[in-house]
Amino acid sequence: MSQNTVFNRFAPFIRDYIYSHKWEELRPIQVAAAEVIFDTGDNLLLTSGTASGKTEAAFLPVLTELWENPSGSVGVLYVSPLKALINDQFERLEELLEEADIPVTKWHGDASQAAKRKLVQNPRGVMQTTPESLESMLIRNSSNAFRLFSDLRFVIIDEVHYFMDNDRGLQLLSVLERLQRLIGFSPRRIGLSATLGDPTNAEKWLCMGTSARCISPRVQEPGRKVRLGVRFFPIAEKIPNSNSAVLLANYYNYLYESTHGKRCILFSNSKGEVEENIAHMRKISEERHGNDCYLVHHANISPALREFAEQRMKSGELPVCTGATVTLELGIDLGRLERIVQTGCPLTCSGFVQRLGRTGRRGGTNAAQPRATGEMYFAFRQDMSLPSNVFYKDINWDFVMCIAMILLYTREKWVEPMYLPKLPYSLLFHQTMAVMTAAGSMQPRELAREILTLSVFRNVSKEDYLLFLRHLLENGMLERSEDGSLLIGEKGEGIVNNYEFLAVFSVPMEYTVRHNSEVVGTVQNPFPPHAQFALAGQAWEVTELDRKNLMIYVKQIPGISANMWTDTGNEYVHTRVMKKILEVIRSDEEYVFLDDSASLRLSEIRLLCRNAAKTDFEPSNALTDNAPDVGERMVFPLSETCFAVFPFLGTRGIAALVFALRQRGFEASLYIQRQIPVCIEVNTDLGLPALIAALNEIRANGADKYTFKIPDNCEIIGKYNDYIPRELLKKQYVEDYVDTDELRFME
Repeated sequence: MSQNTVFNRFAPFIRDYIYSHKWEELRPIQVAAAEVIFDTGDNLLLTSGTASGKTEAAFLPVLTELWENPSGSVGVLYVSPLKALINDQFERLEELLEEADIPVTKWHGDASQAAKRKLVQNPRGVMQTTPESLESMLIRNSSNAFRLFSDLRFVIIDEVHYFMDNDRGLQLLSVLERLQRLIGFSPRRIGLSATLGDPTNAEKWLCMGTSARCISPRVQEPGRKVRLGVRFFPIAEKIPNSNSAVLLANYYNYLYESTHGKRCILFSNSKGEVEENIAHMRKISEERHGNDCYLVHHANISPALREFAEQRMKSGELPVCTGATVTLELGIDLGRLERIVQTGCPLTCSGFVQRLGRTGRRGGTNAAQPRATGEMYFAFRQDMSLPSNVFYKDINWDFVMCIAMILLYTREKWVEPMYLPKLPYSLLFHQTMAVMTAAGSMQPRELAREILTLSVFRNVSKEDYLLFLRHLLENGMLERSEDGSLLIGEKGEGIVNNYEFLAVFSVPMEYTVRHNSEVVGTVQNPFPPHAQFALAGQAWEVTELDRKNLMIYVKQIPGISANMWTDTGNEYVHTRVMKKILEVIRSDEEYVFLDDSASLRLSEIRLLCRNAAKTDFEPSNALTDNAPDVGERMVFPLSETCFAVFPFLGTRGIAALVFALRQRGFEASLYIQRQIPVCIEVNTDLGLPALIAALNEIRANGADKYTFKIPDNCEIIGKYNDYIPRELLKKQYVEDYVDTDELRFME
């Protein structure tokens, strides 16, 4: 279908919108999306770079369909992971639909109650919501849900990659499937994502619970230029010396010079580091009599301050730098940013690509206009004052992984494939309690049929679900009535009636921080009076602590303070990333994106690894013979009974190797630096030949993970794991946290 044909099929108000905004042509992805929506009944997955026109690609044909054939209820359900993204899209859709008489309604916790009531009275147009708000509707008022969605045509899921490999995404799929059962049919689904490699799993995810197939158009995107830079800063904190302050100042001065006078984001991987960085930027700016253009954006900042940062970045051309975590990684329109600066390495290659995509966006919506050069600078610091007694602990693996991720994307256009969890037991508890709350009472057989036929629980057996229900009855989460039906128990009532029940992700107890009448944000620690901490890039002193109402009152003070938050997320390093790390260490290649300091540090790391091979406990085996460095040998003897094994496997694969070694009588534990699975530390009296023989045997024959002895305290992320039998959690650990198939990739 040609561009003109697609354009002429759009509704008149859309053609007027395109004319008024002086689009010279439609983008290829917009043409491809229109062909699928207009001419098929299939689901649609749109994957392309940030600012490539995906949102318009989905909405222009969908709204045309709605205009030509109005629905008798809400016609389009748009689901987003962030309220901020909903608010951003709301403004764009309002302008587009101004002349079309198609209303757009936000439906989340902060949205207008009057607008919600108006939509319930006359359901039509577009609803924008979150998984939690949709869950609430099905639990508390299914009759309203039926009225609202009885003629629903499309479900648009934004930022699919954000949802896919976690309980929140599975919750969304469960809720959509329950909604389908309520209204009696399956609306078409459209997924939007900027960072997907192989789309196969994403297509499966998007279609779960439906019988439709999925089309993922492949379009040729215009090339873009990127400017990347990596810099390394040695510092001395553990053993301070006369030069320590200068070394640390060099690091912060670099961050300041890289962001000063720019419209940019300063990304970090933790909220504490964001606060620290912005506090130092403000201090340097004040010392140099610069403008205070440094803002903070993360989940613990108040919505008002986050929205202020977003608006400041969108409007005008004045310099502004916002320190942020993942909250600005997603697709909120922030205008034309000039640069991204990152401290440390992004947690995933997908995250790197997403952050890089925030800069170098096209001007306006003109598809013919090339994108500006994208700029992303990385800064690493490492305390070099106290060398470790083992070589691999002196290596900043985060730094090496950053090099690996840059190579994977720029040379191979690779990002991690999304993982589909098999046994989400925490979500099983949540959905069981949600369905029970909505129904009031159910027979056990009826409940099992309702839950186990949801696609996300297709791998949960009837026997395990029966075990699970018995456990809930024994612990008071459920109880039986006289006729044998199940009811929410007394303990269960306390959970489902808590406002936090709707979210399947854990939120630690937090204290609201108030400065005069303004809410600054939240912190996890109940700081006592006179304590000082950092929040929103400022230093505060506590004037009053109200434990009963979880409130901290503060006054602003000069200087720099610290604050820490507990991280609740978890990231898995892919084996492909670990193999690229190995390649970087093996190679002698000099990378143009490394400055002199980073090139020097990489050379030192390579030399450190090669020198580590010179040991008095040389092994003799095919795995290690003629292997002068860490890249070509797998076992590094540290003493006669202590060894480091470097398989260069991803997180799930190396976990399998740890259990396989333990199964063969070796005391093995994983050494992780940040989230990177560096090596396995083995202590054994069996001797080096026995260890090498075991590794050879595992590599040749693999292992059966179902025979592994999993400890009772195995770490599994899940908000409701305390209500799951341990034997089921151990099954989940084996299925979703251990991958024996990866053992074939052992070096």
